[in-house]
Amino acid sequence: MDGFGYLGPYALEWFNMLVRWLHIITGIAWIGASFYFVWLDNTIRPPAPGSELARKGVAGELWAVHGGGFYNPQKYLVAPAELPRELHWFKWEAYSTWISGFALLVIVYYLNAQAMMVDRSVADLTSWQAVGIGLASLVIGWIVYDLLCRSPLGKHDLAFGLTIFAFLVLSSYVLTHLLSGRAAYLHVGAMIGTMMVANVAMLIIPGQRKMINAMLAGDKPDPIHGIKAKQRSVHNNYFTLPVLFIMISNHYAMTYRHEYSWAVLGVIMAAGVLIRHFFNLRHKGRVEWKYPVAGVALLAILAFAIAPKAPVQVKAQAEGGATEDDAARFAQVRTIIDQRCVSCHAQHPTQPGFATAPGGVMLHTPELVSQNAQRIYQQTVQMKAMPLANLTNMTDAERAQVGAWFEAGAKTGQP
Repeated sequence: MDGFGYLGPYALEWFNMLVRWLHIITGIAWIGASFYFVWLDNTIRPPAPGSELARKGVAGELWAVHGGGFYNPQKYLVAPAELPRELHWFKWEAYSTWISGFALLVIVYYLNAQAMMVDRSVADLTSWQAVGIGLASLVIGWIVYDLLCRSPLGKHDLAFGLTIFAFLVLSSYVLTHLLSGRAAYLHVGAMIGTMMVANVAMLIIPGQRKMINAMLAGDKPDPIHGIKAKQRSVHNNYFTLPVLFIMISNHYAMTYRHEYSWAVLGVIMAAGVLIRHFFNLRHKGRVEWKYPVAGVALLAILAFAIAPKAPVQVKAQAEGGATEDDAARFAQVRTIIDQRCVSCHAQHPTQPGFATAPGGVMLHTPELVSQNAQRIYQQTVQMKAMPLANLTNMTDAERAQVGAWFEAGAKTGQP
């Protein structure tokens, strides 16, 4: 599961790149459509009473201009009197985004679970156990969410939103105590993404099909299907900003490596929802700045709360330059780096699953170690984000040695 022969890691790099690209493209299409239709729902205005549009059953319309053309979208209360010959469906954006995202989850995490999902300082799991936990979180997340939607709570937007938020924070807490920080965050995002695509596949599209089938049979469509579909569509809209953050979170160890990473994620998700709520209200003509201000304030407070402590820099040696102590300290650091970091961070990594050095950072020569001193200190001492999931078992004593070297000026002992 963790190795595929000589070309395996290189092939996985290509799959990773291409599937990630596809995921971004389809995600843009899906989220763009979600944003547009929520804007459209909130912006259309009802026709004048007694007008031709009102008699046709149009609930609202608007005029828009884009790309040199004029558009006049209309929304019907339930459905038009006659089914049009050509009807466009919005579903493949959602399906393609989830399929490519799940493929990326398999390529990056499930096929290299020991490196990407298991952190033995958190829980000593086998690869299959870690993958099983990840998959179970997607299934459980959807079941809990769907049951809550169908319960009486689903009729009360605020109470429902707070309950789902609490459930996601609880899920974050559980996953960060079972998986590595990166894997935990990505699985919270995958859980939300699964809720979103299941809304489309299991409720929105089937409901629309029932309405169309009723029209084809000469019956009046039941409006309940449209009501339920809109509810789930709005939920998806509020999920988007938290999911987008989680998609990029693996680049920011300051969040997923924090002692209270689950709470960090909760604050960021809350900020995203508040900011999204501002735009949804704005589409309705209500400009309430308290929501984005609260969201930005949450992020500012969080940034201050989790900021690493500044290193205490030791004053440089007198003009005499390098000393034997500098050389000895650097030699110790080089030994630690060689043992704990170079298996991944080298021109030709030897760690299974890595074809190239993560982030392009290479540490296999003294010059490269010195050149990346700030990054080494930040990742191994301040954030303890590296080695990845502490795969090579760097000890706290070794981290302290690296920290002492950097805080003393990161000298190499060379004149």
